[in-house]
Amino acid sequence: MKVVRLFCVLCLCLAGSAAEAVPTIAHWLAPSGARVFFVENHDLPIVDVQVDLAAGTAYDPPGQAGLASLTRALLEMGVQGMDETELSNRLADLGAQLSGGVDRDRASLSLRTLSASDKRIPAFGLLRAVLLSPQFPATVFAREQARSAAALKEALTRPETIASRALWAAMYPAHPYGRQATPESVNALQRADVVAFWRGNYTAQRATLTIVGDMSRTQAEVLAQELSAGLPPDAAAAALAQPQLPAASEQRIAHPAAQAHVQVGLPAIRRGDPDYFPLLVGNYSLGGGGFVSRLMKEVREKRGFAYSVQSYFLPLAQTGPFQIGLQTKKAQANDALQVARDVLAGFLAEGPSAAELQAAKQNLIGSFPLRLDSNRKILENVAIIGFYGLPLDYLERYAENVESVAVADIKAAFARHVRPESMATVVVGGE
Repeated sequence: MKVVRLFCVLCLCLAGSAAEAVPTIAHWLAPSGARVFFVENHDLPIVDVQVDLAAGTAYDPPGQAGLASLTRALLEMGVQGMDETELSNRLADLGAQLSGGVDRDRASLSLRTLSASDKRIPAFGLLRAVLLSPQFPATVFAREQARSAAALKEALTRPETIASRALWAAMYPAHPYGRQATPESVNALQRADVVAFWRGNYTAQRATLTIVGDMSRTQAEVLAQELSAGLPPDAAAAALAQPQLPAASEQRIAHPAAQAHVQVGLPAIRRGDPDYFPLLVGNYSLGGGGFVSRLMKEVREKRGFAYSVQSYFLPLAQTGPFQIGLQTKKAQANDALQVARDVLAGFLAEGPSAAELQAAKQNLIGSFPLRLDSNRKILENVAIIGFYGLPLDYLERYAENVESVAVADIKAAFARHVRPESMATVVVGGE
């Protein structure tokens, strides 16, 4: 009992420390209709801005897989009055950094700039140009289309890519999350498709703006309106459909790689689900906690089947996956897969032990401040809160929500979300 009391006291202390480090998030709706989230932080003379749009790969039209990614790549390769070289040089002269990318839900555009007005104002002007006046030059379109198709062709030779794509297709056989680009689908795209996708998806009501750093609230309001005012206001994103759970499946794909790549998964959880924290804490014990997780102990330490094995949840706008992944010698693939399945079955039946639960909570709470120790990390966390509509006190209550999880909560949540009868299995390169 003394150990349990000591642990509870430690959790409360850590929760208090984490709460002190949590930023205050301001939120408003810009006149354009874009949602804005702002954290004022004057510790460094830096401002980070991220624009997220509901324009990820799940919004690729049927038959045009790869369009969202190609559109995002072309955004910063020529704007009104500047080609890609001039734009890059202007950013470099200002010491500003432009980045971003695409996932299944979001297309993102991020800018980091010094907060001094002679740097900040022109840098924001360049970001606005990239967002509102990309030119999609025909020669650049052709070059990037060829580059994208070639990169896909090369990636499709790698066993880890083959396994991941096969698993997503099996988990989401009739859902946009399972839609994936191929060299053929990319080569079939036209410049007009990119222009139409940009006009239809880069709109104010699809946009979430996150601003973190050395600005006042008034300055942030002006910036948000300047960035979003030129976006069309009347094209809110249609909600993605809820994916159906598939029947259990197993694929064996031949490959000459030295090792077999084993992946298992199913649609499991969406952003904002109340079971998120029980699943997060439970998964730390199952396969997310590195060397202290059950999967690592059983698959690697006891049997030497794999150097690394892990499990994780990836919540999305609609039900994102739970996955287990490992690499092993070809001859051991079946045995390693069976051990992973047995560990999962045991965890579903028993949940974590009291000691495992304590260790998971201590690590998750203790490491939490490291997730907020820079402007960029704060930006990433607040951008997720904003885009997915999570509570504004999500970060503030993180430690409290972790600490309140009980073994019964974990068992119940895993029973609801991790169903072996719907799990897809992919083995690439096994014997």
